[in-house]
Amino acid sequence: MRAATLPVQRPSDARLLVVDEAGGLGERVRTDLPDLLRPGDLVVANDAATLPASLGGTHLASGAPIEVRLAGRASLAPAATPRFSAVVFGAGDFRTRTEDRPAPPSLAPGDRLALGPLRAEVERTLGHPRLVELRFEGDADTVNAGIARHGRPVQYAHVAEPLALWDVWTRIAGPPVAFESPSAGFVLDWRLLDALRVRGIGFATLTHAAGLSSTGDPALDARLPFDEPYRLPSSTVAAIDAARAQGGRVVAIGTTVARALEHAAARPGGLRAGEGIADNKLGPASRLRVVDVLVSGTHEPGTSHHELLRAFVGESTLERVDAALERGEWRTHEFGDSVWIARERGRPAAREGAEPVARERSQPARSNLKTATLASRFGQPRTTLPA
Repeated sequence: MRAATLPVQRPSDARLLVVDEAGGLGERVRTDLPDLLRPGDLVVANDAATLPASLGGTHLASGAPIEVRLAGRASLAPAATPRFSAVVFGAGDFRTRTEDRPAPPSLAPGDRLALGPLRAEVERTLGHPRLVELRFEGDADTVNAGIARHGRPVQYAHVAEPLALWDVWTRIAGPPVAFESPSAGFVLDWRLLDALRVRGIGFATLTHAAGLSSTGDPALDARLPFDEPYRLPSSTVAAIDAARAQGGRVVAIGTTVARALEHAAARPGGLRAGEGIADNKLGPASRLRVVDVLVSGTHEPGTSHHELLRAFVGESTLERVDAALERGEWRTHEFGDSVWIARERGRPAAREGAEPVARERSQPARSNLKTATLASRFGQPRTTLPA
């Protein structure tokens, strides 16, 4: 595979690797996506808009330059005193590979950080010297405005030019709560959504605070994905129930959607509307309860996103997928090509009433942004799906 180096969400030559229920592989152009869907299917996407979650600044005790990448929160609800979990880097910016970035100065509870117009205090470290919980000074409106003015999108070295905020917002972007773009949704545009409507294919959304895809540190990367809050609307639950009733498939646009739906379905009482914290990791031992098909970017072996694919296909199929992507020099990362992966026939299904398997929580921060205020700061568009 090769890195996609241009911030183009829907390049005309974007490809789609199709993995069917029998493990067969095929190649399509990505605009063929509607042709793979059937009347009665339901497409579910993440409508989170992306925050400018990279904040440059100074560690006041040492005077050293730092970069803070906001990484988590405990809820999507408004908060009077915003707290975030964050990964902190030393001097430099996205032009240096994340894994080559220097460490920040030693961080301890009580350390104060100057981040443009904002001030924040380290409340605690979260099991790693570079992962901290930050409490920002000021009320939610002040903090939101400061992030909007001073922050920039989290970016990695494979894209050379600085990203603008509109580069990382999907066409259906709504509440600004994601720390990195839910980039599988770049496949969506209004023409595609209209094609779904005409063909009798449903479309629904949820909101999931997509987190960081890389920290540059192997120990931290092993903890990805961090715990991430989500909101599942009652209309989406009803649409899933309706699709199931008529034999339709649930197609998740992105790993965040798959993770949120499977977390919600594994809770006592099954799939219900409301908010939750996705603290699950999908992998080879997972028993999928909701999602039949995943549409995602291409992911490199060893990443948390690649590990999630093991919930859908067995090892031999995934090896053939990896080989095909490598052999064909498919583009990876957020502006790359896409894969359609159907749950492989014979994969074990979840038992009725099975309880979720708990794992150690990664302790995100305890509160979050006031989304309506930040949306107004960003000039968030109000989107209406085709009737």
